[in-house]
Amino acid sequence: MDKIDSAYKTIGEVAKILNLKSNNKGNLPTHVIRFWETQFKQIKPKILNSNRRYYDEKTINLLKKVKFLLKDKGMTINGVKKILNNEDSLKLDEIADKSIRTENLRNKLLKISNKLKELKNGKKNTR
Repeated sequence: MDKIDSAYKTIGEVAKILNLKSNNKGNLPTHVIRFWETQFKQIKPKILNSNRRYYDEKTINLLKKVKFLLKDKGMTINGVKKILNNEDSLKLDEIADKSIRTENLRNKLLKISNKLKELKNGKKNTR
């Protein structure tokens, strides 16, 4: 059964949502998220029983922004801190959202192109 989108997520679920690459043993790199918590004061998970972290939708969106800036744009931690502390952060949401939409469109076009090639090759083989 899937959790509803507004429900709190565990750190492992957030690592999956962020699509962080797992290590050789197949473990999700939750340590990355914990490190980001130490670097960015805006990331505040709910810490409940036995020190388990739970993330709400707002915090997950902030983590997506941090990942986008660090991993996709290649910014430094200090650069990301400046942006998050600045009012330009709202403009960044638009840039990240457009970038994600562009990537989704690119993937869809690639799938269509591959399907057309398959169909074209199928017709050649039937002649």
